[in-house]
Amino acid sequence: MGDAVGTPTAAGPGQPADTLRSTLLSRGYLRLLLLCVLLGVPISLACFFFVSLQHELQHGVWEALPEAVGYDRAPWWWPLPALLLAGLILAPVVTRMRGGGGHLPVHGLAGGPPIGPAELPGVAIAALATLPLGIVLGPEAPLMAVGSALALLSVRTLKHAPDPRASAVIATSGSTAAISTILGGPVVAAVMVVEAAGLGGTQLVVLLLPCLLASATGALVFTGFGNWTGLSVGGLRLPHLPPNVNPDAGDFLWGVPAAVLIAAVLTVGRGLGYRTATWTSKHTVRRTILCAPAVGCCLSAYALLTGRSPEEAALSGQATLGQLAAEPHEWSVAALIALVVCKALAWGISLGSMRGGPIFPATLIGAAIGIACSGLPGLGTTPGLALGIAAAAASITGLPLTSAVLAVLLLGNDAYNQMPLIVTASVAAFVTAQLLRRRDATEHG
Repeated sequence: MGDAVGTPTAAGPGQPADTLRSTLLSRGYLRLLLLCVLLGVPISLACFFFVSLQHELQHGVWEALPEAVGYDRAPWWWPLPALLLAGLILAPVVTRMRGGGGHLPVHGLAGGPPIGPAELPGVAIAALATLPLGIVLGPEAPLMAVGSALALLSVRTLKHAPDPRASAVIATSGSTAAISTILGGPVVAAVMVVEAAGLGGTQLVVLLLPCLLASATGALVFTGFGNWTGLSVGGLRLPHLPPNVNPDAGDFLWGVPAAVLIAAVLTVGRGLGYRTATWTSKHTVRRTILCAPAVGCCLSAYALLTGRSPEEAALSGQATLGQLAAEPHEWSVAALIALVVCKALAWGISLGSMRGGPIFPATLIGAAIGIACSGLPGLGTTPGLALGIAAAAASITGLPLTSAVLAVLLLGNDAYNQMPLIVTASVAAFVTAQLLRRRDATEHG
């Protein structure tokens, strides 16, 4: 253990229980827990205002500005200049700023080494200047980067800096505190850390406790400041849901093929992301700028095909997911198919060229497929929504337990009856995605 904040020596699963007890009660580990709680407050405050600013900018670009120039809603061509501007802003950030504005989202939330304080300005600029303009990515990856960078920056000011292993725990706790609320609360964030770490025994407990405390602190700060300031952070939540229906045999018979379809669609979209990443690795400035209006073309195509607002296919999809859950019958099957195709194409291009998180848009795509399939005889709307969310999250994160917990918390009181279907869809989508990725790797390896 270090003098100020040390890292406990984590034993493997086969070590005796007193090893864990001595680790958890050691002075260095208790200091580590206290530090994670104390850091959770300023980090959560910074992330709260970060996400609130992004939400306000998004509202200005897609709602206030169109109204100011005489439109009831964003016209079909609105994404074209907005996304071109996003590409012009992002290209120099990617090529000239340290850290390139963050990791490529096609590689997932852990697509590279942790973001440090030196890379934080590029991440903040890329997120705040491009995500509100309509990039089809979520805020989760930039927010986790902000949390880890601020945590590392804070501990570097200590008189006795922690050792590298403790710094890794603190950085993970900062990320967990930052992302806890927009993913539905500290439970989802903590489960994600546990499942992604792939640890067992005392290693699992040692990492889990700081993350639980930091994420709980973050959720408390987000809730308190949201009520006090009246600002919105646009977290992933479903305030209104279709009428709850107990799933029956028909829901399971259709649910498993629907989960497989969702995994296949998202795997194809991710494959487009890998190809885009390869293409933009050369002549990065020019090709990054070209990819942004290509995303805009997909959004405009959705508006032209459906007569609906391009905003529904743009951005992370959090707002559209709430609308879809509240009024699923307002979308025709044709409109849902157009949403899936256009948003999946835009998402795939964004994965390989833009900066942001991959989970939120994938969740909307999965939910749209699930609700579109609910028109089949025997599959209800609420089961379609539930399996769509779980299957999409499992496909893109590779974390079936986290995905099931996320879907359960989003559905609230309706989740009890849907849990067997949620778990089944999550596992089916996870297995399908893994098989498709292995096949793709074999063919192109």
